Amino acid sequence: MAEIGIGIIGGGYMGKAHAVAFSAVGAVFDTTLRPRLEMVAASSETSAAKYAKSYGFARSTGDWRVLVKDANVDAIVIASPPETHLDITRAAAALGKPVFCEKPLGRSVQDGKAMVDSVEAAGAINMIGFNYIRTPASQFARALIAQGEIGNVTWFRGEHTEDFYAEPDAPATWRAQGDANGCMGDLAPHMINAALALIGPIGSVMAEIETVHKTRGGAPVTNDDQGQIMCRFTNGAMGHLFFSRTATGRKMGYIYEVTGTKGAIRFDQEDQNALWLYKAEGPEAQRGFRKILTGPAHPDYEPFCQGPGHGTGYQDQIIIEARDFLAAIEAGESRWPTFRDGLDVSGIVEAARQSHAARAWQDIEQI
Repeated sequence: MAEIGIGIIGGGYMGKAHAVAFSAVGAVFDTTLRPRLEMVAASSETSAAKYAKSYGFARSTGDWRVLVKDANVDAIVIASPPETHLDITRAAAALGKPVFCEKPLGRSVQDGKAMVDSVEAAGAINMIGFNYIRTPASQFARALIAQGEIGNVTWFRGEHTEDFYAEPDAPATWRAQGDANGCMGDLAPHMINAALALIGPIGSVMAEIETVHKTRGGAPVTNDDQGQIMCRFTNGAMGHLFFSRTATGRKMGYIYEVTGTKGAIRFDQEDQNALWLYKAEGPEAQRGFRKILTGPAHPDYEPFCQGPGHGTGYQDQIIIEARDFLAAIEAGESRWPTFRDGLDVSGIVEAARQSHAARAWQDIEQI
């Protein structure tokens, strides 16, 4: 076993999740590389020191540049706001350090392209954070579809809906400003990534995007609350995607339905340890969706628990992600989803914005 020094930039919601994941991943998956929480960077020395004490980092800094340059930091996790992603990536790539970045890939497609160019030119290991697709149930769904268990896919419906901004009188926060912090920058990438992973490339889109609550606390909201995309996949399947941060009652509405010529699949992240499978076989009177509870027979379940139906949770998805990042570093080769995969998602978000502006279908290849 070999130690690897981990530096995490950002100590908030996702910073904590990654700190916990790297603390646990060696024990869960018996990884060859064993992470050491070396340094955390935050917006001030005081907050960084607080995070270091809470999460178990050896050191802290109020300047992410110090973390990136530190000789004991071998790999970098970016869990800071999107506007910081490009500069951090360039600095890490210049030193050849592996870098993991939370989605979205920067503030825009232009940022994303520059980030991809930086890591690929340097040959730096890179990965973007799409954790929801890593649940055992969704990994199993992906395998079923790839193996042709439900036949040729004809239709996909996906949504990522939450209600954390459903209250019209909720005060304005950083979430109300900037495209990268709106629904299309924040929630949409997760379901777009799922669509690409489950079904394949998207060829064209037709989109509508809107701001439901145009002011908050008397201040204007400059980004979007919800959006919908009709799409056509390059394999011929039709699709519809919906995203909302004002979907009253939805807490983690990461939902998809896949229809094939021989069956269908349904999944809802609010019941993330179950997958619903329909097979068009047997007597008609006995057909119907059946609920499959995940267990040790499903991908990446057994390292967490040997009991079927006991379930995994949100933090476990981040631990699986950490395992994949360490495996990529050990192998010396980036693994899915790379920055380029993240750029594909950003390209579809940009195509949706252009479609909305033009009120017309937009081909992805034109982006």
